[in-house]
Parts: sequence; C-alpha cells; structure tokens
Amino acid sequence: MHMQEKTMVADTLTGINGELVRFGEMIPQTENKELKQTLKQFRNACEQSQEELYQIAREKSYYVPAAKATQAEIDHVKSLFTDKTL
Repeated sequence: MHMQEKTMVADTLTGINGELVRFGEMIPQTENKELKQTLKQFRNACEQSQEELYQIAREKSYYVPAAKATQAEIDHVKSLFTDKTL
C-alpha cells in the first residue's frame, strides 16, 4: 500500500504541476478580463492544492527536496541575468 500511495501522490503532483504550466500559458494570452480573473482563481486554487500535497509528500518522506544552492551558485545565476552578455 505504501508504494501505491507514494506513486499516486507523485502522479498527482506531476498532474498539478502540468496544470500550473498551462494556466501560466493561458492567463497572459487572453484579453477577456473575466476569463483572465477566472483562470487566475483556478491557478491559485491549483497552487494551494499543490502546496498541500507537497507538504504531505514531505511529511511521509515521499519527496526529498534537492540540497539548497550555495551562495556561489546563487551569485553565478544572478550574474547571468545582470551581465550584459545575454
């Protein structure tokens, strides 16, 4: 049962993350203000569900986040966006 539950949580998170990507694509493309607002509400609800499921996955050790970036890594990425080489 443990493995099935872990798989279901992972699959659900993958699905939610896909929906968030789609909302991110749709929202800026619509000119209809009511539709845009509705999509934002759906996106916000989806983000809330993703966060709740993520917390459950962390508590059950179904998901272990990657190590935090070092300051050198952070500085490097920042430099990519602040240098005029882009």
